Amino acid sequence: MMKPVAYQMKLEGKSNAHLITFNDGQDYVVKFFQPGFEKTLPNEWVGYCMARYLGLPVPYARLVDIPQEFSLQVAELAEVHQTQFQFASLYVPDCLNGHQVSDVSDIMDHQSLAGIILLDYWLCNCDRTRKNILLREVESSKFQLWMIDQAEIFGTYNWLDADLENLPVEVLKSATHQLMAQFIESEQSFTEHLELIQTMPIHLIEEIVSLIPDDWMVSKEEKKAIVSTLVTRRKKILPELMYKFLKRVYRPLHVKDEK
Repeated sequence: MMKPVAYQMKLEGKSNAHLITFNDGQDYVVKFFQPGFEKTLPNEWVGYCMARYLGLPVPYARLVDIPQEFSLQVAELAEVHQTQFQFASLYVPDCLNGHQVSDVSDIMDHQSLAGIILLDYWLCNCDRTRKNILLREVESSKFQLWMIDQAEIFGTYNWLDADLENLPVEVLKSATHQLMAQFIESEQSFTEHLELIQTMPIHLIEEIVSLIPDDWMVSKEEKKAIVSTLVTRRKKILPELMYKFLKRVYRPLHVKDEK
């Protein structure tokens, strides 16, 4: 069983994230439930599971239990709202976020980049900023990329049922998507990921959502709404959004490259 053994530090940002070492010898970014940001943990869980299914570069994550006796020994955790489970993702060392890297000549694993963009559109992740990617330099100006922080899928970290019914159907303003699109070699990559998303078994989507812990304050009605939203968007809305992205973002970028 995974157990915390050493507290490292509180991390920057609004999502109540802390770096903690566990008994497997690894450091994890642990996010705790936070009033006012009630859907952060459910969003992270759903976003992570979908990314893993699609084979996208997301740090390994799991649900963990931080015992109260551990939290009470750490000043930064003493006042944290305690739930039975927290969301923990493996800390990826030797990386910079997108804001910290000025010269990117190439991103490795081009195939996954279209998948990240389509996942963001499927889940309506309006927060794919440069802070929410990690880059590790493999060669001079050539980087390996990880996607992190799915806390604001479905448009926000505190959505309600009605919000899921009115998610935007427009091209997202994301400089990070533009950055990634530069290195996607073919539109076929988008088509392949769209097919994978659309053929994901509904029962698997239902199972992922059903595993959201009860004390994360997601009602049965909200869980049904998540599943319904995912199924509806992937069939009726995602193809339209993909076409808009290709027309307005991807193709103009690559026309410039051809000149």
